[in-house]
Amino acid sequence: MAAASPTSLESAPRILRLVAECSRSRARAGELRLPHGPVTTPVFMPVGTQATMKGITAEQLDALGCRICLGNTYHLGLRPDCPAVCFPQDSGGFQMVSLVSLSEVTEEGVRFRSPYNGDETLLSPERSVEIQNALGSDIIMQLDDVVSSTVTGPRVEEAMYRSIRWLDRCIAAHRQPEKQNLFAIIQGGLDADLRATCLEEMTKRDVPGFAIGGLSGGESKDQFWRMVALSTSRLPKDKPRYLMGVGYATDLVVCVALGCDMFDCVFPTRTARFGSALVPTGNLQLKKKQFQKDFRPIDPECACPTCQKHSRAFLHALLHSDNTAALHHLTVHNIAYQLQLMGAVRTSIMEKRFPDFVRDFMRTMYGDPTLYPTWATEALASVGITLS
Repeated sequence: MAAASPTSLESAPRILRLVAECSRSRARAGELRLPHGPVTTPVFMPVGTQATMKGITAEQLDALGCRICLGNTYHLGLRPDCPAVCFPQDSGGFQMVSLVSLSEVTEEGVRFRSPYNGDETLLSPERSVEIQNALGSDIIMQLDDVVSSTVTGPRVEEAMYRSIRWLDRCIAAHRQPEKQNLFAIIQGGLDADLRATCLEEMTKRDVPGFAIGGLSGGESKDQFWRMVALSTSRLPKDKPRYLMGVGYATDLVVCVALGCDMFDCVFPTRTARFGSALVPTGNLQLKKKQFQKDFRPIDPECACPTCQKHSRAFLHALLHSDNTAALHHLTVHNIAYQLQLMGAVRTSIMEKRFPDFVRDFMRTMYGDPTLYPTWATEALASVGITLS
């Protein structure tokens, strides 16, 4: 089915101010000018699905320097007492994948059975925007038709064209374009031609920003980076590029090099709940016996409250006593790690030394160059950064 004719938001605001660009790669540093305040980019956005984050308070997030985090329209829309939020709002489309057994997709929208009480509800493009308008988030997302990145065949094309049509319906339904910034979401699976078609059509719509969707769902890393690179090569330079669902450190650094500005993922908080602490060399599984008498902080270079006050041995003991305080301390640290990493990336772009930063990062993370992931080496080489 063909897409509808292009529509646009009248005088869509330009919310991205670019302040520096890497002369070698596509990396760039900027500032998002949002209603609740400025946000520097590149930026990692922690995920607070239901307007809160497991294991950490809003005050603690603020103290860590977090200026933006992500919520989810589907879950918040089922909660009539949810508060107004000051962050990007996922439209709920991803729940087509994560709640596939509870949903049915038609041109009208997505019909869900609530995981809370079993009630049936229709999440249409119009209803998704209505909920997001009511929540008051700075950035709102179109409702897109999402299929797993491992799906092939006609369903991928169907979802891509439907996402274009739903974008037009979201634009028409948006009641607060002067206060809330509507982002389109590029779909097309792992098919370069479908991605290119979606990019061509969606960039005709004058929306404030674009997200790259439908990835990080089980596809190979080689397929992943090529779809990211294709997308950034065709997205407007003067608008933010948001790569959805990406949170591993190497992925973040490589995708900044490929030209992405914004990222979100549950990874740092979820891995904390399994006793894993993120560090520049990878991660520490603090339940392991080797940390029983290790009185160093998780990362001696980290300024977060966890590293300033608690040792690996203390956290190891808490984890083995099933004390939930351990999960809190690790969550604080892991979010701090992600924020500090993105801050360092931004500084290196501003100081015109991003390629050297990437080489140092890879050397610290993997040690021996023979251990560097082939996909990362090839992705970086594609934008002029060699690791040798």
